[in-house]
Amino acid sequence: YCSSNQGRFLIYEYMERGDLAKTLKDNERAIELDWRRRIHIVLDVIHALAYMHHDCSSPIVHRDITSNNILIDYEFRACISDFGTAKILNLYGWNLTRLAGTKGYLAPAELAYTENVTEKCDVYSFGVLVLELFMGSHPGDLLSSLSLATTNNELCLQDLLDSRLMLPDAETARDIYRVLTVAARCLEPSPSRRLTARRVGDELFTIKAREDHVDYLHAGITFPAL
Repeated sequence: YCSSNQGRFLIYEYMERGDLAKTLKDNERAIELDWRRRIHIVLDVIHALAYMHHDCSSPIVHRDITSNNILIDYEFRACISDFGTAKILNLYGWNLTRLAGTKGYLAPAELAYTENVTEKCDVYSFGVLVLELFMGSHPGDLLSSLSLATTNNELCLQDLLDSRLMLPDAETARDIYRVLTVAARCLEPSPSRRLTARRVGDELFTIKAREDHVDYLHAGITFPAL
């Protein structure tokens, strides 16, 4: 950053491929963003969130984790951008603030019942982002159907995948299944039951290769009723 009497500036590394939202909307660029690259983007984002929430001297909550605010460099490495609504949390009391964020990514429980912001709002938005990344578009209709449900829903992995890409091989399908299973748990409506960014990171970074004979493309992923 730069700070002087004339003004203050945040200095960003140049990210050649722009934001994730534009990439997903462009068919050619979306196809270039293959399944493995999408998995690595998930890992980049949760690594950043875990650092912000757990490794800073005071936790930082972004409050607007969306595909518009994920930038991608030439090698498809992802970074979180736009900290205009970010808040440094007070560890010893409530963090009351006005509503901030983007419709479609906001956690419904916090939106409806409280103005106390916690790091769990970023985790919910992360869950939405991961769905968007693998579906190829914002999962608004899916989230709406979950909000009307009274019980948990189980959806087939293949039905959640971006149809512009070829279906993944067995090993990649297994890894996508595990990523989306963790993302579904990030959508837990109760903040107290929602995973932390550190727990999400631990689960995603410790995915182990193993021999099994599960047809992950047709395996079900359980989503909580919102």
